[in-house]
Amino acid sequence: VQLVESGGGLVQPGGSLRLSCAASGNIFSILSTGWYRQAPGKQRDLVATITSGGSTNYADSVKGRFTISRDNADNTVHLQMNSLKPEDTAVYYCRVVTTEPYYGMVYWGKGTLVTVSS
Repeated sequence: VQLVESGGGLVQPGGSLRLSCAASGNIFSILSTGWYRQAPGKQRDLVATITSGGSTNYADSVKGRFTISRDNADNTVHLQMNSLKPEDTAVYYCRVVTTEPYYGMVYWGKGTLVTVSS
């Protein structure tokens, strides 16, 4: 499975961005898709996930501000980010868990940078 993230950029506090993660390859093996983020000098943390069945999960820090969704027509998962704060600044990575070549195989995208600053 190959993943390509897009949609990052510079935004002012309180603004919005929409990230996209386009998957290709053996997409039918995908069990769940998640967005993670890594700020400079910090560990990579979960932001939100969505399963193949549509169940979602969010980090407490983004609940009520971020929404993860999937578009099955073009194999894309989106992360709508509203009310952005400077502390949301990070590289955002897309991650999928799949069943091939074995159950639990993980793939990562290369990331897209989000900068929240005035």
